Amino acid sequence: MAKILIVDDEQDIVETMVFMLKQKGYDCIWAYDGEEGLRLAKEEAPDLIILDVMMPKINGYKICRLLKFDARYKQIPIIMITARGQEQDKAIGEETGADEYITKPFEFSTVFEKIEQHLKAV
Repeated sequence: MAKILIVDDEQDIVETMVFMLKQKGYDCIWAYDGEEGLRLAKEEAPDLIILDVMMPKINGYKICRLLKFDARYKQIPIIMITARGQEQDKAIGEETGADEYITKPFEFSTVFEKIEQHLKAV
C-alpha cells in the first residue's frame, strides 16, 4: 500500500483528501504546516507528497526544493496544489522540482489521476 503525505494548512482539504485516498486504498499521513510536513517527509519517506504552497512556517516551494535537491528524497514525486495560479508561480514550482502543479479549486479526479501516474512510474 502506497503512503501519501498531504501537507496543507486548510484542514477541510486535508480531511477530504485523506478520506478519499483511504477509500482508494492509500495509507495517508498529513501535516498542517510546512515545518511539520518537511519533518514527516524526512522521517516517513512517503511514496508521494501532495504539497500546498502558501503555508505557515515553511512554504511549499522551499520544502520542494529541500527535498528534490537531497539525494535521499529526490525520487519522491511531489504534486503541488495551490491557489497560486500565475505562470510565474508555475515556473517557480518547476524550478523547485515539483512533478505536477495543480491550481485550486481542483477536481479530485485530476489529483487521483496524477497520483496514479506517478506511483505507477515508481
